[in-house]
Amino acid sequence: MGKLDEFIQKIYRILELIVAILVLFGIIVALFGVFKNYTIFYDLTDNTDTFKQFLDKIFMIVIGIEFLRMLCRPSSDNVIETIIFLVARHMIVSNTSPYQDFVSVISIVLLCLTRQYLHYAEGKKNT
Repeated sequence: MGKLDEFIQKIYRILELIVAILVLFGIIVALFGVFKNYTIFYDLTDNTDTFKQFLDKIFMIVIGIEFLRMLCRPSSDNVIETIIFLVARHMIVSNTSPYQDFVSVISIVLLCLTRQYLHYAEGKKNT
């Protein structure tokens, strides 16, 4: 059973690396595409809808970077930070109601508290 486990682990690492490379490629392509539709920031300052689209693209790149970090170094911190960025993106870019904004803020607070608790529990475990 030991050789099979080692083989599965190798396959898992290779697949994880392939996905990470694809995500990195997508981030690089997205970075080049961010400014192609905007003429020297004129459109961004002139139209709020254009600015929201720009923010949406930027947030997607940030979330992609966080996702890549989460794939390469899986930890509870990286997962929670990625979720926080997802919730923040939804709250900032989408047209949300005050109730949805409230739920988003509560979600972010709960995620931060969970992160603090995990740090506290890990520190307590190490002593």
